[in-house]
Amino acid sequence: MRQIINNWLKISHLSNLKLFSALFLGSNCFLCTASQAKNHGLCEACLNDLPWLPDSSCPQCGLNSGGQICGNCISSPPDFDVTHAVFLYEYPVDAMILRYKYGDTLSLSQTFGQLMSEKIDVTNTSNPIDLIIPMPMHPKRLKERGFNQALEIARVLNQYLTLKNTAKLDYKSVIRQTLTPPQASLPLKDRVKNIKGAFKVNADISGKRIAIVDDVMTTGASLNELAKTLKQAGATHVECWVIARTLPHK
Repeated sequence: MRQIINNWLKISHLSNLKLFSALFLGSNCFLCTASQAKNHGLCEACLNDLPWLPDSSCPQCGLNSGGQICGNCISSPPDFDVTHAVFLYEYPVDAMILRYKYGDTLSLSQTFGQLMSEKIDVTNTSNPIDLIIPMPMHPKRLKERGFNQALEIARVLNQYLTLKNTAKLDYKSVIRQTLTPPQASLPLKDRVKNIKGAFKVNADISGKRIAIVDDVMTTGASLNELAKTLKQAGATHVECWVIARTLPHK
């Protein structure tokens, strides 16, 4: 499978054509070209080979803990209450996300959004999510990239959830007011300091239960700072919905 995906990553125009065909024409899997791809563009075999986040993960931060709240979340609780991640940030998901963000494969938002909607069953709670807020980008960064990867995933996710839930996609109530260096470029110990005070809420979200959508959770510093900002503005519950969770290196 690794060689198949390596080939997919190398040939950008062909991979985009495959993905478009799989997603919108219902043809072959865009990774292995096998027939019988599902409507998110992947066949059953490729889906099964992806690094799905295990059920044994901590329900609050997503790290492996035997399915219970981990020691870190007990001793130093984050400002977010729940983490839902679809995959581990491992090959080939890491390569797919990088291609999505930097390789002109915006159509992968359809795949990621649908897979997230299948993973997160928002109907199993008596307290449903009110707002789905994608991780905001600073206007200058948005202009450089041309799109907000979290927003595009959230748009697709919201389409699938509208039939199940009354949650509203909201990409205007929170802004990123500080242009900070990309988190990935910084040592882990500097990420919390880098993101502090970066967000601002400009709407009334008092009493709201909110889901933040992002592509990857690494240290969780950005998600935690946004959750903190939301709760300071009156949100009562904040969840993190991400495509992939990075695990600490052993």
